[in-house]
Amino acid sequence: MTPAVRVRPRRELQAARRRRAHRCWGHLIAAPLWPLHGANLGTLLRTCDAVGACLAVPPFRWVDEALARGNTLRRPSCVHRVGNPLKWLATERAAGSQILGVELADEAIRLADLGPARRRTVAVLGHEATGIPPEAVDLLDAAVEIPMVGTGLSLNVAVAGSLVLYRLAGLV
Repeated sequence: MTPAVRVRPRRELQAARRRRAHRCWGHLIAAPLWPLHGANLGTLLRTCDAVGACLAVPPFRWVDEALARGNTLRRPSCVHRVGNPLKWLATERAAGSQILGVELADEAIRLADLGPARRRTVAVLGHEATGIPPEAVDLLDAAVEIPMVGTGLSLNVAVAGSLVLYRLAGLV
């Protein structure tokens, strides 16, 4: 009898995937521009590699150290350093990028209704405790909400970002 599930060996998985890290495709960018915990950045970096996205972060020394620790892939990843988050978001929007915030907001798109990104899209992720600052919310084209049935108000930034990135990449 043939087993119902066949586990693919590592060699087969590696042969089906990219041989090396992508260069900046610029189609999908995760932007945790107000990070609080370095561990979240390492997790997001790994997710960005998995979905073919880039990561935009502020140029703080501790951010670079967190990314170095969190890069379990042991090869370079596409990381953009953003000096002024508001100015960068405004520039991205003026250049035609869709700016999508992961935030609880009126008129937010439910995660299940979020389709794949059809143009350059920046997924803005807020501070773990305070969310996206009000002045940055004004720069969003839309917001996406991740429904929750538990008692918490929000998910960890890395988890929320990963869910949204997979949807935007069209992988779930």
